[in-house]
Amino acid sequence: NKEGGKPSKQILPTTGVLYKEDNYIIMTTVDKEKYKCILPLISSGNEEEEKDYKGPTPGELLEPLFKQSSCSYRIESYWTYEVCHGKHIRQYHEEKETGQKINIQEYYLGNMMIKNPLSEPEGQMTPYYPIEMGNGTPCSLRQNLPRSSTVMYICHPEAKHEILSVAEVTTCEYEVVILTPLLCNHPKYRFRASPVNDIFCQSLPGSPLKPHNLEQLEKQQEMMKMPFRRVKEEEMHSTKEEKFSSIHKPVAVGNHQLLTVGTTHISKLTDDQLIKEFLSGSYCFHGGVGWWKYEFCYGKYVHQYHEDKESGKTSVVVGTWSKEEHIEWSKKNAARTYYLREDGTQTVRMVSHFYGNGDVCDLTDKPRQVTVKLKCKESDSPHAVTIYMLEPHSCQYILGVESPVICKILDTADEYGLLSVPS
Repeated sequence: NKEGGKPSKQILPTTGVLYKEDNYIIMTTVDKEKYKCILPLISSGNEEEEKDYKGPTPGELLEPLFKQSSCSYRIESYWTYEVCHGKHIRQYHEEKETGQKINIQEYYLGNMMIKNPLSEPEGQMTPYYPIEMGNGTPCSLRQNLPRSSTVMYICHPEAKHEILSVAEVTTCEYEVVILTPLLCNHPKYRFRASPVNDIFCQSLPGSPLKPHNLEQLEKQQEMMKMPFRRVKEEEMHSTKEEKFSSIHKPVAVGNHQLLTVGTTHISKLTDDQLIKEFLSGSYCFHGGVGWWKYEFCYGKYVHQYHEDKESGKTSVVVGTWSKEEHIEWSKKNAARTYYLREDGTQTVRMVSHFYGNGDVCDLTDKPRQVTVKLKCKESDSPHAVTIYMLEPHSCQYILGVESPVICKILDTADEYGLLSVPS
């Protein structure tokens, strides 16, 4: 680049298709403005890139986790799961009795890595790196055979090595899914590219950030929208045409569980507006990028839907909200779970809400129902939301909804786990 000085460095995506700084063309506009445009490397599938890859193996990429003796936790309503990477998986429940004696009920679901896989199998849709862990607590239902687990590591660029799910696939054999950014550096474990790939352009010295003609065109488009601006700002933002830029492809792991992870970056609303809209049910979260997508409207419903150019939209009601039904449910189930801060104070870690009375299920002849688990998840993008759906029993679902938006309202939860706008 002989234009005098380098253009400002720009951050290229680490998931999906690969971008390389040296794969670019220089574009010149009619006004003689110059732009360096970095093109995506589109190979036939990702085979080329995988073949040429000479970097660390997945096991080596995950080594920092195993070396640092780091542990990940997932708190469910009764059990807490602890995965100390490469060391053990433990499921435990603590109960304080009078006199401050602590009773611990615990099982080891696996101890030490048995073997790193020689052939690295792939999930149905997303590659995962499995590690077998055996020699857990003996299982009385299986002639005291030790419990064992498969830990599946999946690339997720925004993750912090959290446990996405724990499932008992057969008696005393478990599957644990861990989301980690460490694997994303390996082409085989990266999410597959969408068919539409962005081209990133940066202005070269002496040229404006955006071409003059583009600026003019954008201004004209803004002007054309002006007469329709009578609509309240909030209503405009919560229209269904919201564009969701989705980073994630679906994940299908194991045989007993359907699981879809999707992270979407949502609107330009301010946090306060978004919280009000979300809690009133008029701003809905969308997730899932597989066959089924999910729509969750707080205090209204959970839908799963599939859109097809030919046959239109297929929609299934997974659950609908009834405050009375939820309150009944919350008397028998934990609607709030807590997290003990280091200074001894408690903060709400997660709230669970029951949505029953969904569409009748062919397999059970009963209405579908879903427990929505709302959790705080910090992210660089304040409006990111991650949604995943589990189906532990036929037509009985768990919908996990994790977002920084939720972090701001969890502490308003009342005894039934119902949330309100922070004062």
